[in-house]
Order: sequence, then C-alpha cells, then structure tokens
Amino acid sequence: MNYPKLTNVQANALVLLRILIGWHFLYEGVIKAYNPSWTSRGYLLSASILKPFFAWLASDSFISVIDSLNIIGLIAVGISLLIGIKIKWGCIAGILLLILYYLAHPPFPGLPQGPAEGSYWIVNKNLIEMAALFVIYQFPLTSVFGLGNLFSKNKVNTSIN
Repeated sequence: MNYPKLTNVQANALVLLRILIGWHFLYEGVIKAYNPSWTSRGYLLSASILKPFFAWLASDSFISVIDSLNIIGLIAVGISLLIGIKIKWGCIAGILLLILYYLAHPPFPGLPQGPAEGSYWIVNKNLIEMAALFVIYQFPLTSVFGLGNLFSKNKVNTSIN
C-alpha cells in the first residue's frame, strides 16, 4: 500500500494524538475498574434515543457483562494506542465504543442532555475523538513509534522524511 509521505513533525503529531487518546481510554477504563460501585446502568437507562436497546443492555441479566466489556474495551484500546500494538484494531474498537457513547446521549437539538461535560450542539468530545481515531487509522504509525513494529515480520515503510 502506498502511504503519503509525512514529515517528521506530521508523523510525530499523529503519534502524539494517538498517545493522548490512548491515555484517555486507558484512564477511563482503569478508573472504572478500581471503583467497585461504578456501573454503566444509569448512563444506559438515561439514553435519549434507542432507549429499548440501551435499556436492554442495562437489564439485570446483562449489566455485569456490559460493565466488564466496557472496562476491558477501554483498557485494551488505551493500551493498544498508548504503546502501539495492533493500532488499527485499537482504532476500530475505540470508534465502536465511541459510537455507542455518542448514540446513547447525542447532543441533538431538542433532546435532553445526558451526563455530559458542557452544552453541545451535534458535536461533542465523543464525535471529535471518533474522528481523530479515524484519522489515526489511516496511517501506519507503529513504524514511527510503537512496540508493534518490534514484533512485525513485515516492517512498514511509511516514507517519512
């Protein structure tokens, strides 16, 4: 696959973005894992749209599995992006998690605002982080900085100047 040529500054900026998002995911997962009273039930039950789906996820039969999957997903995505192993998979998983978070409480006009930081109109941090992960997905950043490149049989040449 032909990748665009990146300058060192561009490549390092993308790696920095990857690491910052990875830190955010890892922190959110760890903080939830160490809080024994944390559950996603309230967040899911207060969903603005797709209420039946999110209420089903919050049901007594699923909530412990959903909470565990949420924590594991956040930590796995965080580690992937932070240290640079399976970055593409980390981006995809992160985007899927963020889609669910966004759909549970979309910042659309006329809908009640859920547990969000600030007031938004269509665009919130979940959507921005989702777009950033989509951008990161487009580039082979393990060859710039990441442990994944150490274990790769086919070393990626990104043509970075």
